[in-house]
Amino acid sequence: MPRRLWAVAVLLLAVDLHAQQSPPQPLFKLEEVMIPVRDGVRLQTVILTPVDRTAPLPILFRRTPYGVPDEPPRQMPASIKELAQDGYIFVIQNLRGRFKSEGVFKLTSQVDLKDSTSTNETTDAYDSIDWLVKHVPNNGNVGMSGVSYDGLTTALALLHPHPALKAMSEQAAPVDQWMNDDDHRYGALRESYAFEYAVLEQADKFKNTHFAFETYDTYSWYLELGPLSNINAKYLHGSIPYWNDVVAHPDYDEFWQKEAWVSQLHASTVPNLNVAGFWDQEDPWGPWQIFRHAQEHDPDNTNFMVAGPWYHGQWRAPKGDSIGLISFGGHETAREFRETIEAPFFRYYLQGRGAKPAWKATTFQSGTNRWRTYAVWPPKEAKATNLYLHADGTLSFAAPRGAPRAYREYVSDPATPVPYRQRPISPTYPGGDWRTWEVADQRFVDGRPDVLTFVSAPLDHDLTITGEVAADLFAATSGTDADFIVKLIDVYPEDAQPSAWDPDAGPKPGAFARSVNGYQLPIAMEVRRGRYNTSYERPRALAPNTPIEWKIPLRDRDHVFLKGHRLMVQVQSTWFPLIDRNPQTFVPSIYQAKAGSYVKATQRVYCAPGLASHIVLPMMP
Repeated sequence: MPRRLWAVAVLLLAVDLHAQQSPPQPLFKLEEVMIPVRDGVRLQTVILTPVDRTAPLPILFRRTPYGVPDEPPRQMPASIKELAQDGYIFVIQNLRGRFKSEGVFKLTSQVDLKDSTSTNETTDAYDSIDWLVKHVPNNGNVGMSGVSYDGLTTALALLHPHPALKAMSEQAAPVDQWMNDDDHRYGALRESYAFEYAVLEQADKFKNTHFAFETYDTYSWYLELGPLSNINAKYLHGSIPYWNDVVAHPDYDEFWQKEAWVSQLHASTVPNLNVAGFWDQEDPWGPWQIFRHAQEHDPDNTNFMVAGPWYHGQWRAPKGDSIGLISFGGHETAREFRETIEAPFFRYYLQGRGAKPAWKATTFQSGTNRWRTYAVWPPKEAKATNLYLHADGTLSFAAPRGAPRAYREYVSDPATPVPYRQRPISPTYPGGDWRTWEVADQRFVDGRPDVLTFVSAPLDHDLTITGEVAADLFAATSGTDADFIVKLIDVYPEDAQPSAWDPDAGPKPGAFARSVNGYQLPIAMEVRRGRYNTSYERPRALAPNTPIEWKIPLRDRDHVFLKGHRLMVQVQSTWFPLIDRNPQTFVPSIYQAKAGSYVKATQRVYCAPGLASHIVLPMMP
């Protein structure tokens, strides 16, 4: 090789090696500012501007209690890749009282629009947007988006939106922390979540704190804890303000009613893409309530609903092609949502390109594994159909006949509660099995003496349910208080076919259990607490051994039970430590119950004419 060519080759190789060794250049310019709001508090805010910006861009704004980045990303995060391709200035802000933001973090969604002097997440969002459009070069359009608490702060801007706020996507936002979502389910405390989350966010202003369990299996830890009052007596000692509020307000009183901010929403004030997960283990209910409240007045059709087969926030994952062992037939649902729904939504409203959504609701229908669109939700053709529980343990669409007081019964013992997922149970935070427990195979409790199981015959055709599902139990307890948990389950056939292992050598350890043969997939699960059966505000003792009606909402679904599958219903009275143990003796506040109040009780579920327990399915033709 001539000396000159050899020198050029060496030079090119050196340049190539240098390029490989050099870290990638930032994709955004990062600027940190302290934005002042109306009461003088300054909020720590990070502005990420694309380095290749050539024209004014819209702003996408997210408000969070979890911390802001201290350096720009050098690789594009999968969660914003599709949005970033269209060009946005991304702004992330710490809520007041978190990290460097000034003020006090109250972990509250209370908003008083009548008090012009009050400050809250609604006013902080308004003031921050006002500052951003005046101080950051932009095209005049602002959008907001966020998941979970970030979804809540997004949704709260609906109550008094800034004129520059042209579109938002609240995703998994809670709306009423006593009625459903994170902390309670119709007044039943979500013990492990409420406690661990309060510690996560209020133990330290400058970080997210995981409670240090001294017992590996948290089921054992919560059981050994005893009455709920021991959380403060033994561990927190009154140091976590939100936990103090939870235990001070057991009923749906003025405190919780003010927390229910959605009661102030009655119109579509900003184009909103509501997003929910059918298996969201934290906030599955709120987005549907926001959608329904905004739908009360939506003359311009700017209120949209999207739901998919996701755990909490899974639509921000790179692919979303499965949840637990349940695959989605080759669909990368998270990427597909961002590419075909989320990005076009913001592109239309903030960039002025593309088309407005032509549908009211879009879902990824589980079972058939396909995207569906609906002009209205729930679809008008869905027909409420009763699926009856029978005393012989079967399910059918035929109402029970025969014995007028036929029932099945079990003994519920708070000393040995039914675990909500397979033990050992990892802490709620960080991560672990918490994300996917709502799709866990329910065979781990099927057969327990304190769990009733009802099963249908194998289906001879596909059965589609689209809309709101509910349970209507007729049940009695020998105690004076009780919980009833109902699960609607899709039972996969057991075809006994080997999976992808060598038929001679057999499966590797653990592989046999990773088959969906006979899998009991939960489709809908919920709890009702007896003391609130007639009034959420004024709890009442139950009359022992007296059957009463328990209406248990099971939320919106879009699922197909395939031919050959069976339907199953499980009924139980403990779900621990997801739900705190009901003493089964009526006390003024379960949070102050003494150890002696926790007693065994005999629970009866009636399957008789006039007392016909059933599931209400929104069946499609």
